[in-house]
Amino acid sequence: MRLHRLELSAFGPFRDRQVVDFDELGADGLFLLHGDTGAGKTTVLDAIVFALYGEVPGARNQAKALRCDTAEPGARTWVALELSVRGHRLRLERNPEYRRLKKDGSGHTDVQHSVSLSWLSQPPEGEPREGLTRAREVGQTVRRLLGMSAEQFCHVALLPQGDFARFLRADAGQRADLLEQLFGTGRYSEVERWFKETRQLRGGELERVRAEADRLVARITQVAGGEPDVGEDRVRWLDDLEKDLVRRGENARAEHRRLDRERERAERTLTARRELADKVDRVRRATAELTELSGQEETVRRCEAELDAARRAVAVVNADREWETGLRRLRECERLLRQARTECPDVDATREAEPAETLRARAVELREEAAVLAEREAEAEQQHHDQRRVAELEEEIAADSAADAELAERQRQLPEEIERARARSQEAEQAPQRLETLTARCAELEEALRVARELPEADARCAEARLRAQRAVDEHQTARQHLQDVRERRLAGMAAELAGDLCEGTACPVCGATRHPDPADPAEQSVGAEDERRAREAEALAQRRRDEERAALEEAERECARLREQLADRTEAPLREEYERASAERAELEELVEQRHTRAERLAELEADVERVNGDRVELANRISANRSARDSLLATIEQRRQRLRAARGEFDTVAARRNSLIDRAEHLDRVATAGDEHERALEWEAEQRRARERVAVENGFATAEEALGAAREQRRIDEVDEWLARVRRREAAARATLDELAGVDPEAEVDVEGAAAEAERARLRAEEAGTVAADLERRAAEIAELGGELRRVHARLEPVEAEFAELDALTDVVNGQGQNARRMTLRSYVLAARLEQVAEAATVRLRHMSDGRYSFEHSDEQGPHGKRGGLDLRVRDDYSGRSRSTRTLSGGETFLASLSLALGLADVVGAEAGGAMLDTLFIDEGFGTLDGDTLDLVMDALDELRAGGRVVGLVSHVDELRQRIPVRLRVRKSRSGSSLGIES
Repeated sequence: MRLHRLELSAFGPFRDRQVVDFDELGADGLFLLHGDTGAGKTTVLDAIVFALYGEVPGARNQAKALRCDTAEPGARTWVALELSVRGHRLRLERNPEYRRLKKDGSGHTDVQHSVSLSWLSQPPEGEPREGLTRAREVGQTVRRLLGMSAEQFCHVALLPQGDFARFLRADAGQRADLLEQLFGTGRYSEVERWFKETRQLRGGELERVRAEADRLVARITQVAGGEPDVGEDRVRWLDDLEKDLVRRGENARAEHRRLDRERERAERTLTARRELADKVDRVRRATAELTELSGQEETVRRCEAELDAARRAVAVVNADREWETGLRRLRECERLLRQARTECPDVDATREAEPAETLRARAVELREEAAVLAEREAEAEQQHHDQRRVAELEEEIAADSAADAELAERQRQLPEEIERARARSQEAEQAPQRLETLTARCAELEEALRVARELPEADARCAEARLRAQRAVDEHQTARQHLQDVRERRLAGMAAELAGDLCEGTACPVCGATRHPDPADPAEQSVGAEDERRAREAEALAQRRRDEERAALEEAERECARLREQLADRTEAPLREEYERASAERAELEELVEQRHTRAERLAELEADVERVNGDRVELANRISANRSARDSLLATIEQRRQRLRAARGEFDTVAARRNSLIDRAEHLDRVATAGDEHERALEWEAEQRRARERVAVENGFATAEEALGAAREQRRIDEVDEWLARVRRREAAARATLDELAGVDPEAEVDVEGAAAEAERARLRAEEAGTVAADLERRAAEIAELGGELRRVHARLEPVEAEFAELDALTDVVNGQGQNARRMTLRSYVLAARLEQVAEAATVRLRHMSDGRYSFEHSDEQGPHGKRGGLDLRVRDDYSGRSRSTRTLSGGETFLASLSLALGLADVVGAEAGGAMLDTLFIDEGFGTLDGDTLDLVMDALDELRAGGRVVGLVSHVDELRQRIPVRLRVRKSRSGSSLGIES
């Protein structure tokens, strides 16, 4: 990859458009990028990365503040880069997502991220000739051509010396993090994690199967009713248990059948004795019953006579009831006749009653007179209707007059209201522009408030992570000390441990003797290999937890730093006050915006009200005039009709009252005539019923009706006597039938029922107890058979699961640096160690040249102290002393040489590993100030070799001597109006 041209505008500190011609700048293969602190040297490198990948290195990418703060409102922020990759020349142009002021200053507008890729030569096969404009497609094309991610590019093409100086001094964990990012070995960590999770999952499955087997054994033991004596072979134990239950069940069933036969014999004896005792008892009761009934013969005869007379009197009682009904009817008719004569005004109640025909004729005359008044009644109704209409017209005239007065007042107020509504409408029309500006400010404040609220929680999490990390360190130190103690105690007791395996006549593994006269005795607190293994596993677990807690602490500290950078020394309370003020103002403006149409409609309504009020007043004037004319005409008609109605009503208040009076009198006369007719018919009915009562009494054998009524009884009494007589007859018949049936039974015989019952109960209890035992054994045998089938199926599953888990467990230990893994290296560490060895070999070539053959890198995969995992140890060999030493012992200048060599070596390895394009343009950042003149000459010679190979190398430095050594320079100047770029030679 070779850079040709960089353009940027309103980007970082560069307000105006700047152009960097790398072809001119790198014509000699080496150039210097220098300038004042804060002028924008780093921004030039950021612009290159942003053009390629749409992001900038490190924490600056999180800030999302790429637009120049002093840029003109209408200026566009953008970066363009021309480069050649794999023989293809292309141009990339991007602008970041940013917010800028509108040109009129009325608010902000958001500019979305955009990108375009144009081919300046023949594009690669499969790429469109017209280029690309989608961010995702452009990103895929760039990564495919360069063969590396943005993070890898930043470490390979932009060599940050400070990062590699830290890499030199870092421990194994920190080196592993950087190497994993560069070489993309995260998949090996995923493999380790997969093995751990799979082992945990399979271990859980194994424990569940074992627990299921244990549960079934416990359940079978519980059902069998004994203590568990399972032994090693559970299946054989189960077979023996099932055979024993079958034998016990057969014995129990045989005993139950024998006792059941004894129960049947005892029950048959009890049934026979109960039958005989029942017959004796029935004979005794039947004899006593006949003796009792013989003393009630006289009472039976009296009851039969009473019952006969009462049944004959029933017809007379019914006839008497008919007569009483007719008598009550006669009395009611007499009362109604008296009442009708008293209520009728045209009949004298003290005089003899007139014939019904005369009364009805007088009623007809009154109705005819009432019919004549019906016509006048209709005129009276119309009179009332016209009077109500006059009152309604008066009310309408008054209401319309009042409405006209209100409209006149409204007509006077409308001009002032229209003027106020016009002002409110203009205010609402101006609200949207003000609201847009204020909404953007509220969004900024709300985001800052969110960050301010998150910061205390992040600090708390950081403090908790720090405490957990410290506890993990303490626990690891304790575990490591315990492991050391166990090892020392085991070594001290090793003689006793060896003596424990000695047998008389067997050769000693130490001295070869077959006699052991004085073997060492174990100490009270001796330990063995198992104790050491547990201590070692506990120490490894504590080490892993320590590493995990330390990584969590670093992540928490990075999160706190990010939040504080976003807040920029602002606190929550002032932010909340400012946000509340802005929110309140925004709410008022939002309300005005919502009222914009309402206020405009209100103005239009008021303007329309002027014309509507004028029209309504004209309409009211016309209606008032018409109602007054109608009222005067009705008043004249009412006065003419009043004279006719006065003559028609006479002494009554109304014509209807007089007509209703005539109709009422006619109806009273009709009621008197009808009551007279009913009274005559009631007299005839009462006499007929009295004669029928006497006739029925004679017909039923009584001299008079009063005699028959004296013999009558209530039906309840009749039913009681009849039932008593029937009961007496049934008792006598039943007693005689019993004596006939049991003629040969002696009533004085004694039968022992209780003894037979007691014996039958004892036989039943013995049989039931035997049946319960047999059923329980049968139930337990069936349940154990079912549980045994489950246990056999579980055992069939358990063996392959145990074998699979044992293999997985051993392999997981190896992958995670445990068990049979002699180097104690995880899979991830092993891969990273191989990559670090490649980097060390490539960096050694550079370092030996720059140090005049004195220094070289050495990589070691040996274990660290105290059994610590190895593989990522990097040391420097000094040929002057012939010894290797830690990279932390290097001086400042030596550290720079080593860092530069390591960076160049890493660039070579990463480029080859990624399979990407050759990087023909490199940037090396700072660190040259730590070198003496001779060492600087060696470094410059090494850089000359780089450019001799066709590369362009850019040095970023403040060192004055480099300005004299490097003739071509890119100068960055800063000023109040923005930074600028210029080529010096």
